[in-house]
Formats: sequence, C-alpha cells, structure tokens
Amino acid sequence: MKMINRREFVVMSAGVAALQAGAPLQQAFGMSGDGDKELTSLTLSEASKRIHAGSVTSTQLTQALLDRIKIYNPKVNAFITVMHAEALAQAAKLDAEAKAGKFRSPLHGIPIVLKDNIDTAGTRTTAASEVFDDRIPEQDAEVVLRLKEAGAVILGKANMHEFASGGSSASTYFGPVRNPWALDHIPAGSSGGSAAAVISDLAYGALGTDTGGSVRMPAAYCSIVGLKPTYGLVSIRGIIPLTYSLDHCGPMTKTVEDAAMMLNHMTGYDKRDVASVDHPKEDYVASMKQPVSSIRLGIPRAPFYDLLDPETSKAIDAAIEVLSKLTKSTTECHLPSTAGFSALALGGEREAYHLELFRRNAQRYSLGVRQSLQTAQKAMDDVTSEPCSEKVVDYVTSNWQLILTRKSIDDAFTNFDVVALPTMRILPRTINDALNREEEIKPLEPEVISNCTPFNIFGLPAISIPCGFSASGLPIGLMIAGPRFSEGKVLALANAYEQATQWHTKRPALSPDMVVPPVTRKI
Repeated sequence: MKMINRREFVVMSAGVAALQAGAPLQQAFGMSGDGDKELTSLTLSEASKRIHAGSVTSTQLTQALLDRIKIYNPKVNAFITVMHAEALAQAAKLDAEAKAGKFRSPLHGIPIVLKDNIDTAGTRTTAASEVFDDRIPEQDAEVVLRLKEAGAVILGKANMHEFASGGSSASTYFGPVRNPWALDHIPAGSSGGSAAAVISDLAYGALGTDTGGSVRMPAAYCSIVGLKPTYGLVSIRGIIPLTYSLDHCGPMTKTVEDAAMMLNHMTGYDKRDVASVDHPKEDYVASMKQPVSSIRLGIPRAPFYDLLDPETSKAIDAAIEVLSKLTKSTTECHLPSTAGFSALALGGEREAYHLELFRRNAQRYSLGVRQSLQTAQKAMDDVTSEPCSEKVVDYVTSNWQLILTRKSIDDAFTNFDVVALPTMRILPRTINDALNREEEIKPLEPEVISNCTPFNIFGLPAISIPCGFSASGLPIGLMIAGPRFSEGKVLALANAYEQATQWHTKRPALSPDMVVPPVTRKI
C-alpha cells in the first residue's frame, strides 16, 4: 500500500470535504480540466531547475503537456503528430537516470517539439504535405540526435507551411495553424506550428527552420523568442530542404535564456553536412550574461523601416528607446543592399529537390505550392532550352554573389556592433486572406512584409523577441542581429531588453470552449 505524506493527506481531506459540499470533482481536487497550468506555464529554464532539484519529474512535465495538447491542439492545430507513447518512454528513462544522479545536461527531461520537416527515426516526417503523408525516416536529423543526447524529450512534430514554401502556415495538408492570440489569424510561417505550440504552453521549446525568416516571423507574430544562428553553425542534415544555401535551423522558446540553453546543445561540426562550419564550442548561456553597456547599437533605417504599419512603428520606436538606454550608443547605419541578389535564382535548389516528386505527385501538393512549382517545372522539362541555360547561369552567379557577400558582411559592422529593426512590417493577416492570396491564379504584385530574408542571405545570427501588441491584441516583434558568430552578443542584448520589459510574460487567453472560426476561400 502506497504511503501518503501530510501534505497529500490534507489536500485529499479538503477535496473530500469539498465533494460533500457539492463541488465538482475537478474543482474539489484543484484540477482545472485544462491540464496542469502551473507546470505547463513554466519556462524551459524553470522546468530544468525543478528537474535538477528533484521537485518534479520529466514524466510529470511530459504528461501535463500531453494533457494540455489534447485540449488545445484542436483549437490551434499546432501538432501534426503527437508522440505520446514515445515521449513518456523517453521521460521514464530520463527520470531513472535523474534518480541515479546522472543528468545529461540542463535539457535533461525537457519536452520539446520539432517542426515536421525535421527527420525523426521511426516517426513520420511529412513537411505538412500529402506527398509525404506516410514518409517514415530511418534516421534522426543530426540536430535531433544532439538534443536527444542532451536529454530532451520529443513530444511530437509541429504543423507548418507545406514544404516550408510560404510564410503563413495556412497552406498545409493538415489544416491551417491558428495564431493563439486570434484564432482567425495566421501565426506566420513556415514554422507556425512550432511558435503556436510554445506560446500556447504545449511545449517548453521547439525547433524551427528559417530560409527567409521562418523562425523569426512566427516568433514575432506569436510573441515568443526565435533565433536564427549563423549559417552553418547548426547542422541541417536530415532536414527536408527548401533552399539549402539559405536554410537554417534554430530554437523557438518563451525566453532568451531558454533559446541559449537549447542552442548550447544544437551546435557542432557535422562533416556529412555540406553547410556545416567548424566553429569553436561556446557557452551561449554564459555569453548571454555579458554586460551590454559597451555595445554600439546600429539602426538601419533604409529599407527596413519603410512602409511600417503605424502600430508596429510605435512599438519599435519604444523598443529602440529602451535599447538606447541599455547600450553605449545609438547610430543610424546602413547594411549592404541585397536588392541585386536574386534569391529566386537559388530557387533552383527547391526545384531540384521536387523535380521527380512533383512529376509523380503534382495533384497532391496544395494549390499555392503546386502553382509555383508548375511554373518552375516548365523550364526544367527541357534541359536544352535557352530559358533553362539562363537559369543555370543565374543560379551559378547568384551562388558566387552569396559566397562573396558572406565573406565580406562583417566589414559592415565597423561603427556599430549589432543592429535593431522590426521583424515584420505589418500585423498578422487573417487565415482566409492569406489562403486567398496564396491560391490566387493571377500573379500578385510582390510585397515586402518581413525584414528577415537579408539576414539569411548574409548568413548572420538574428533573433526576434516580443516588443509589444497592437490595439487589437496582435503581437509585434523586434529583431536584433550581429556579425557572423556573434550569437553571444545578440543574445545578451536581447536578454537585457527582455529583463527591462514585460512583453515576454504575456500569454494568450485560451479556454477549452473557444470556438474555432471557419476557413473560407474565394476559389
């Protein structure tokens, strides 16, 4: 017979008394019917401290999150696959190690979620496409192996924009991801499910991928932290590519410290990844704690502050004012233009990956992705055509330009150490608006709504952190970026801003009886 302690006896007695007085079962025993909010609302670092102190187990944390996922995933649609049995088995193993005093790292026993273009051995990885609905990898991606070795528990795979080919997370075979702050709005993409899971307290951290802003954009629209590291610092082997030359993988968390903790166990040279760089190991949590009073802040007004939504502009101005008080100086500055760089030319990398897949499965792609690939397919069907020859030349010259840009970009940081700018220029669209735009048959005028892509071209570390809300309650994000391998300094300034403000403490008002708005299309 299991013995109970004094505290458990008091709680049980009070519950019985409440039941006798007519209170509902859940209320009588302190259960909200909402999962264990006290546990699921913890930050990653708080959960880590509790595990190491022995006041909570990985199994308790994992079960609390799984219970909450049952209630709220039908609302926000953040998960494609929930690895219920696997996660609990991982947690039990890690609890046994903890009981024996063997902790792998600060991530020991911490449940996280992976974007569903990151391979997991034995668990399907779909890239949110019908094309890969039954795809089960034989190996984990390199970054997954590293996090597992550090003791992270994999809760499941997050919903995303199909094949990471868009910025809304609305076009997905598994239904649109919904912004937890407003269920009829997008969370941005393509790592929308990862961001929605973190801000909804369905995971303590997540992995996203970032080709043109897909970690930072949903971080901004969901009011969390999203870090894109220096190109090559984190292996992208085992991740379904979009544009390999621009693809990055980064952590998405509730706080800057949480992101630093995850990054510590994601980096390292991978000789089987052509993008990987051999950079000395760093402790990003320690670097995050460095003083920021000597940092020179640069403000790159043009073009990053052009055409800002008025509420975004107001929030960013307030954020810059805070940063100016924390740092040594604030200077207007310029970064090299990427206007002449053809990111579209590098799209040949996407087309190469999808060439045979698309020929065999064209109708299984979502409408928006299918239309963009059809245009590319026409040029690739006849390899001897003149347009194709021009396409090859464009790709080669763009790649050369990319390499030269990355070799020289650090030279821009002469009179300033880091830059600060809006992550997004406008507020989140509605899901219906996003889908109608993506599925529009006639080509639409190109528009710049994000400031993220240049930093993929530069290959620089960039982080998005919460910095405010619109009058209607939609989140606004601030981006901080620095030279290559300056993650420590970027994290330090982001952390200093976070500590000086309260935006990172805000959470959306979710409830089990929330009504999910319908999706309507013009087409």
